[in-house]
Amino acid sequence: MLYPSVDKLKAKIDSKYSLVSLASKRARQMQEHQNTEQLEAYRSYKYVGKALEEVVVGALTPKAQDASTVYEDEI
Repeated sequence: MLYPSVDKLKAKIDSKYSLVSLASKRARQMQEHQNTEQLEAYRSYKYVGKALEEVVVGALTPKAQDASTVYEDEI
């Protein structure tokens, strides 16, 4: 993957795991619900690439998680 560069992505989101999780969820959302694009033009034609482009420009950011939330797999 040449664009966007990993350095630019790491400047926006410090964790590679968080980046992959965020981009995959957004790519799935774009695939299931057409015409949900947040940018006017994309360089990439694949959904994951589009999601990463949204991260670079700041249109896609991770949600803050509440520390008191208990997930089913943590029980």
